[in-house]
Amino acid sequence: MTAELFKQHIESLKLNYETALARFSENNEGLDALLVHSGSEEHYFADDRGIAFQSFGHLLHWLPINRPDQFVYFCAGEQAIYFQIVPEDYWYDQSIENDSWWADCFQIIRLGTVKEISQHLPKNAIGNLGYLGPDESIAIELGIEKEAVNPQQLIHYLDYQRAYKTAYEVEQLKSANQLALAGHNAARQQFLAGGNEYEIHMAYLQACGLLEDECPYTNIVALNEKAAILHYQYKRNTPAENCNVLLIDAGCRVNGYGSDITRTSVKESVHDTFKALLAGMESIEQQLVAMVKPGVAYPDIHFATLNKIGQLLIDLDICQGSLQNLMELKIPHLFMPHGVGHLLGLQVHDVGGHQQDIAGTFLAPPADAPALRNTRELDTNMVFTIEPGCYFIPLLLEPVRNETRKEFINWNLVDELYPCGGIRVEDNVLVTKDGFENLTRQFE
Repeated sequence: MTAELFKQHIESLKLNYETALARFSENNEGLDALLVHSGSEEHYFADDRGIAFQSFGHLLHWLPINRPDQFVYFCAGEQAIYFQIVPEDYWYDQSIENDSWWADCFQIIRLGTVKEISQHLPKNAIGNLGYLGPDESIAIELGIEKEAVNPQQLIHYLDYQRAYKTAYEVEQLKSANQLALAGHNAARQQFLAGGNEYEIHMAYLQACGLLEDECPYTNIVALNEKAAILHYQYKRNTPAENCNVLLIDAGCRVNGYGSDITRTSVKESVHDTFKALLAGMESIEQQLVAMVKPGVAYPDIHFATLNKIGQLLIDLDICQGSLQNLMELKIPHLFMPHGVGHLLGLQVHDVGGHQQDIAGTFLAPPADAPALRNTRELDTNMVFTIEPGCYFIPLLLEPVRNETRKEFINWNLVDELYPCGGIRVEDNVLVTKDGFENLTRQFE
């Protein structure tokens, strides 16, 4: 099944690249072919230790190989060539397994060095060859003109199309969700058993069978007040005393495609209002997912989120006054300062979220939602996250004590809730022809 879906995926990708090249040639000197590069290994400054490698997304779109200096050559009407660079090396394992389910779609030319590529390019290819990738110097060394390195018109077209997932891509994202949920369950059990952040993190990795560098992003494992730090990056290895809240934001990667799931768990001893707030946020998240269908503007989901959180804050007496007053004064924004989600795929924050068309027209986030990563209108086969949050962040709330807005906040209750940190609930969602498919909840 995967082999057939991958073959269909490659055919769709070929069509996108053929169209991108044709559009580029209408307005520029023509390019007949493209060389897509994964990128090269990098090292820490003044050190010989390599930085964990992450391939350029447009190369991963072609190949499920996350390795340095891999290249795909595309020319319309021809089978794609995979220039597989496998250095002769006894310090590191450089071997690559060519599984037939994907390898059968390529002509594979195995080489020892990048420089050898020029000897194996089709005759007269260089003069009309473009390069997509992070290393302009490699393109120049191969004889590619500087103007043909990462042409923005081509990048805009390909970035825009990345939002639309093939059946193969959806299959990978489903698998990544299913695997990550096994990790989330193990993490929750470790939390309830009294584990600290480090132990919870390790339980997640072990359940998923992952090394830390294999995760699609740095896992967020936050106990209590650290849950108010949106991208909390540490893993405390001290005894977890009086810890009543766990916020874990963690995903898995399958063949290059990453899931992005957040769950918040509490113990029975948690503050009653926080427990009610979590139940309310879980309900809000499901209401937002239910809004998903073709034609909906993603920013509308974001502002619906702020309205629903505002009402929940009033219902729980965390805030006072009317919802209209709270929204006009942007008080719910203090409790949810991030966007409600982002495009998802080969990159966790996938490309093209602010792009409105294939020409690269940019629609910035609304002024009162500057962190919103997606301003597109929803369309069939898009995949993105829905992740409402509600946090007690002193950096945002404390200045309001000296403003006229202070009368709308129940400060005694906020002070009691500061130690709880915050809540985020996140699923990965596919837009279907008449609605949505929740790629996460189907595996719980």
